[in-house]
Amino acid sequence: MTTTTELGELTGDYLLDTAHTRIGFVARHTMATRVRGQFEEFEGSARLDGDDPSKSSARLTIQAKSLQTRNRQRDDQLRSTFLDTDDHPAITFTSTQVRQVDGTAFKVTGDLTIRGVTKPVTVDFELTLAANDPRGAFRVGFQGSVTINRMDWGVNWNAATGVLVSQKVTLEFDVAAIRRS
Repeated sequence: MTTTTELGELTGDYLLDTAHTRIGFVARHTMATRVRGQFEEFEGSARLDGDDPSKSSARLTIQAKSLQTRNRQRDDQLRSTFLDTDDHPAITFTSTQVRQVDGTAFKVTGDLTIRGVTKPVTVDFELTLAANDPRGAFRVGFQGSVTINRMDWGVNWNAATGVLVSQKVTLEFDVAAIRRS
């Protein structure tokens, strides 16, 4: 971690820097290759309490139609039949608990809503950056991931896709946030 501060100095309200944040996913297709994708439109915020991380919180809203895998046909299929973006335009995450595992590792538990189904998940995060940028704004960076079973959220099309596309999907977060207060 590149840091110029102690953990306690991270306290404040943050907004995601969407230009420097990647929210992606990885899933196996036909059980042989990995398909990687990401979401292009999202917003989020966090309240960090460096002295007592359990008092921290985060929220994220992803526009499901912004999904990109670099294959138009696949993207259209994922948006329409898998994510049903016409009826469920947003994927959301709202934290319910933050637990510090060690110096820079955290477990963030929260409610993940996909296709109108809300289930708890725990994302493992690592603090990767805490520093002033060249313009003087204080930034934090976190990397994290969690593997979910897409079937738990009803993300499926038919019986064949239940076999051809892995039920396990890894959600990946490479987050940059700017302190606002």
